[in-house]
Amino acid sequence: MKRWAAATAALALAGCNGSEEPAAPEPSSAPTTEPTSIIRPDVEVDRIEPALEPLEASVTFADAGGTLSDDAIADLEAIVRSPQMEAGGAIVLRGHTDSVGDDETNLRVSRRRAEMVRDWLVEHGVDEQRIRIIALGEQRPIAPNANPDGSPDEAGRAANRRVDVAIAVPADNADGAAQEAGEAGSSPEGAPAAE
Repeated sequence: MKRWAAATAALALAGCNGSEEPAAPEPSSAPTTEPTSIIRPDVEVDRIEPALEPLEASVTFADAGGTLSDDAIADLEAIVRSPQMEAGGAIVLRGHTDSVGDDETNLRVSRRRAEMVRDWLVEHGVDEQRIRIIALGEQRPIAPNANPDGSPDEAGRAANRRVDVAIAVPADNADGAAQEAGEAGSSPEGAPAAE
């Protein structure tokens, strides 16, 4: 058994002393930035642009005033520059308030906020026929209006004072996306809506 192991080791060493040079590795081609098929390098692959998704954004009314703040205008300017706005789909404006005040007053205030957003958009070139308003008052908060001890949660109330903007993408731009911005979320029963 020892002789067999010694013979195997001698043959292995003899193979290392051969005069043949190892083959040099072949240079690899530089990576390309153009897409190609992994199966057939001579076939180019078409680039597929991602479908445009509907836009969901909010316009803040954190100061609880009756005018558009600088932050609200900045929100609106970003919305107007969006590709979804350019695509021309339906726009739904959902007005919201915090829980201060009675329900009827809050519905009126939420409608006025949505109307302010609509008026600003129309003044900046958006077709009014695209816009639908839904007043929700305090019904759909995104943050607590009060702390666990019952004291006002001012940050939560400020977050709840908003107009949510939903912009649908027309089917030819969305490849099957929702046709109506209203499909992105429907109003609860009994919520007043303006056409």
